[in-house]
Amino acid sequence: MRLLDAEADKADWREIARIVLGLDPTVEPDRARRTFESHLTRAKWLAGHGYRDLLRNGWPKQ
Repeated sequence: MRLLDAEADKADWREIARIVLGLDPTVEPDRARRTFESHLTRAKWLAGHGYRDLLRNGWPKQ
């Protein structure tokens, strides 16, 4: 949710990576960007679709 809130506030991805993900984009810019993008994509999916599966089926059993 913090990623979605930060994106809605138009925060810079570097700031989000540093604060929310705990990555330093000046030290590892490629990793920080990829991690930010993958986590944001996952957060958007979960907010839009995935929560329904969790509510309907419960937490996946492994």
